[in-house]
Amino acid sequence: MSDILLHREAGVLTLTFNRVERKNSINVAMYDALATAFEQVAQDDTRAVVLQGHETVFSAGNDLDDFLRNKPAGQESPVFRFLRGIATCPKPVVAAVCGPAVGVGTTLLLHCDLVYAGDNAAFSMPFVNLGLCPEAASSLLVPRMFGMHRAAEALLLGEPFFAEAALEVGLVNRVVAPAECNALALSQARKLATKPLSSLVTTKRLMKGHLQQAVLRQMEEEGAQFGRLLTEPAAREAMTAFMEKRKPDFSKC
Repeated sequence: MSDILLHREAGVLTLTFNRVERKNSINVAMYDALATAFEQVAQDDTRAVVLQGHETVFSAGNDLDDFLRNKPAGQESPVFRFLRGIATCPKPVVAAVCGPAVGVGTTLLLHCDLVYAGDNAAFSMPFVNLGLCPEAASSLLVPRMFGMHRAAEALLLGEPFFAEAALEVGLVNRVVAPAECNALALSQARKLATKPLSSLVTTKRLMKGHLQQAVLRQMEEEGAQFGRLLTEPAAREAMTAFMEKRKPDFSKC
């Protein structure tokens, strides 16, 4: 069975992370499937997209084993194709987030139009703690959304925050019981799918179009810095410590 499930019905494409035994951590094959889906959505008659996980976990972020074996190699890698695809998707994107949403599991939400969270949702962007830097244009979008001080807690300290805090800063639209979250996101997407497609696309473009080039430029710059940091001692120590299930020692980094 695929780690990304695709279901199309009445103009809505639902993409489901289906790797619960690995906390829906995302590998290169999953990125490729997501990238291809968003590339198709930009061209086909899809009216809305839903991204969801399980009611116990949205995504633990990158699968580090796979990530280290298949490091993103340039802007045409599946990782960057997906990030560009979701950032430039002309159709509305709705997310349902329950349980942990780590790293890209949080940053991808910045590019969604509606986000619904279970009251068990836990968001984190621990890039600095891994010796890395933000991605998905989060270094641009998180300060705009959260304010600078809260962005610093999220991006410099990498501290987790929970559903009510995400609601307060505007990352999510509504907090519900986990068992209701996926159904609510689908219901909202179905509402969107009944509306005139040209009006949906035009309205989204008017809301987000002025930022799109800045977002893409920031993604490119972040990607270059991310790749550089990935080869440095701090990242190697962080990854090794993670694999060995110990606290990293950055005293010499």
